[in-house]
Amino acid sequence: MAYEMNEHESFFLRLILKCASLSILNKVVLSKPYDREIKKTVLTLKDISGKTLLQAESFTADNKAKHKNIELDDADALGELISGYGQINLYSTAGECEFKRSKSGNTTIIGGNKLEKAIFEGGAGVVTYKKVTPGSNNKKKQYILTGDEPFLKLLEVSDKNGRVYDKKQAKFRQINRFLELVRDVEDKLPRGKIRICDLCCGKSYLSFAVYHYFAVIKGYEVKMTGVDLKADVIEYCSDVAKKLGFDGLEFICGDVNLYNTDDKVNMVVSLHACDIATDIVIGKAIEWQADVILSTPCCHHEMNRLLDCESLKFIADYSMLRQKLCDAATDALRLKLMEANGYEVAALELIDPEETPKNIMLRGIRKPNFDKSSDRARALYKEYSDTYKFLTGREPINRGQREG
Repeated sequence: MAYEMNEHESFFLRLILKCASLSILNKVVLSKPYDREIKKTVLTLKDISGKTLLQAESFTADNKAKHKNIELDDADALGELISGYGQINLYSTAGECEFKRSKSGNTTIIGGNKLEKAIFEGGAGVVTYKKVTPGSNNKKKQYILTGDEPFLKLLEVSDKNGRVYDKKQAKFRQINRFLELVRDVEDKLPRGKIRICDLCCGKSYLSFAVYHYFAVIKGYEVKMTGVDLKADVIEYCSDVAKKLGFDGLEFICGDVNLYNTDDKVNMVVSLHACDIATDIVIGKAIEWQADVILSTPCCHHEMNRLLDCESLKFIADYSMLRQKLCDAATDALRLKLMEANGYEVAALELIDPEETPKNIMLRGIRKPNFDKSSDRARALYKEYSDTYKFLTGREPINRGQREG
């Protein structure tokens, strides 16, 4: 006989199943079990024999793991499972919420209404949430790159046999994740021939990876430029490109703020440009009306210096919290600026935050026929400007000036 759930349990179960059906479920962590033989259970999406299921992995007191697969429409089995735990945390790409059961049996849900609104009432907006690829019984992740690519060997990410060095595993995963995000926006770019700029390119792992993806894997005609201030790095990268025969990939030593091109730029990428350098990169991309912007910021010092908001003093008084606030506020403002200039925007996770705290990807996809003089555009820019003034008490510094 199916377990009879109360209102909170039924509601929480519905959220889990909806997130699973939309493929936006990261995981569900069930803790405070009533069975003392169990430490906790984690629910994730798994692809088993070509079918997506919920897999419950229970960790026992004797350090073993038990697995149980649950159909995505089997509410009875899932309800019976959650009845055995005092706390359950749901994590999805649309948000998260928490279910709690007291010793007396009373239940509460934190964040449930917000998540419900996002996934049930979001309409077309739901498709903007990052999809979660189900895991499989095959533990080896299938990357776009294998490690055997010549550019990875020359950049000393992998050895001559194509084995990725242990110390470069995180970099290898980062490069592959970036290429996955490039692949996600490929349909927004022209086919066959493409112009790309990597601004503040550094050692240019991304330049080589993105060039390889389009020129070698996809067979496009590619013209790509990496720009950076470090002369020795540019010389090194130019030499690697020459050895690889990457004729369409060039590197220029100079200030990205002064760099310009007469070409129609299709995509601008940047990995860990420091502080206002990210703003300069985004400004350049907006100026060029690049079809796609992919930028992962590094440090956020400027807002920390400029922050002057009495309403946020309760956070800003504490240095660590002040920096976290400034990090989030800076990136949100960057997205608002892109939006005001005709881009559909998103903040995405580049790589596991356990590997690097600098894991936020800012993505902008240019909307066709966007009118910067329209009422909507002016309203978006006013929102950006008002937010900047709220945070700093001054007019915004636009390093990529909005036209109109």
